[in-house]
Amino acid sequence: MYYHLILTDACNLCCTYCRGKAFVVDSPDQPGISIDEDLPVDLDIDLDDLYRFLAKDPDPILILYGGEPLLAPDLVSEIARKAPVSALILHTNGTLLDDLEPAIANRFDTILVSIDGPESLTDAHRGEGTFDRVMRNLRGLVAGGFGGELIARMTVTEDTDIVEAVCYLTENERFSFPAVHWQMDANFWNDYGMRDYAAWVSESYNPGIRSLVAFWVETMRREARVLRWYPFIDPMEDMLLGRPGKLRCGCGHANYSIMTDGHIVPCPIMVGMKDYYAGHIATADPLHLPVTTVGSPCTECGILEFCGGRCLYSNILRPWPEEGRRVVCSTVENLHAALSAALPHVRSLIQDGRIRLEDFSHRRYNSCEIIP
Repeated sequence: MYYHLILTDACNLCCTYCRGKAFVVDSPDQPGISIDEDLPVDLDIDLDDLYRFLAKDPDPILILYGGEPLLAPDLVSEIARKAPVSALILHTNGTLLDDLEPAIANRFDTILVSIDGPESLTDAHRGEGTFDRVMRNLRGLVAGGFGGELIARMTVTEDTDIVEAVCYLTENERFSFPAVHWQMDANFWNDYGMRDYAAWVSESYNPGIRSLVAFWVETMRREARVLRWYPFIDPMEDMLLGRPGKLRCGCGHANYSIMTDGHIVPCPIMVGMKDYYAGHIATADPLHLPVTTVGSPCTECGILEFCGGRCLYSNILRPWPEEGRRVVCSTVENLHAALSAALPHVRSLIQDGRIRLEDFSHRRYNSCEIIP
């Protein structure tokens, strides 16, 4: 099982689609859902309770999460040394990676770094100088011997050229990421009426995804390698294997989140949603946590086994009107159509020995939402 551990709700950045949006957009309505308003900002648990909880799972993977977890580097170091886990994953904005000594950084199996593309785009959303600082820290991380997987974890919005941004992070002179994941800033806030999201999807994002899929397959043919673009490799592997997918982030069935007070919820953004608490680390059995699934209209959708429901949180709260939800779903339908069209070509390349099925292998539920 995978477990997000929220070390702090604090962050040293104020990104436009995260904390920055809280100043201009009301939080989603939560009718009928009881909210815990007293959660501590920083982790306030007995770490021995955490270690006993994890020890009950024969194969626990722990994801250190925030806010920005590296605001607490000593706590990160302590947990990295002592937690009885089979793998550690870190989710960070990258600006404080230089506070992590190499001996600790190198304990992590995977590090996801929040970055949005080229310098101008990243700094526009995350603050001036952020891109340069992150790139410098990543070079230091690698120089310190880090050998795990580094994933660029993009947030995508209306000023993103998805082709330019993904290709830039994949190959550039500053630091090329071996893996990329992107998530759209869509259907998480009450902001649909303030945006031109539908036009961007139709004119830029959906055509861009089709172009990226074509480039992805052409790279397999030309260079005999599979680019580790998570929104492509995860569903494509399942399509090749004929394997249906559940909610692809794993939330509520393979991936749970531990709040700062030790309560367990299905998803790291379902903070304080008491009605969905799955127990507390002091008493819960990690192997028998309740399963939370998406509901209608996802359950009536013809591509549910491809998409999995996209987002449990959005499925519950539905912050966008039906019109906006349909636009989001159109991006998933577009992705499904593009990958389905590519599937025969990928199979042919495998049969010809140009690439291998194993090239699509990856750690599932590693904090990538998969379906953007």
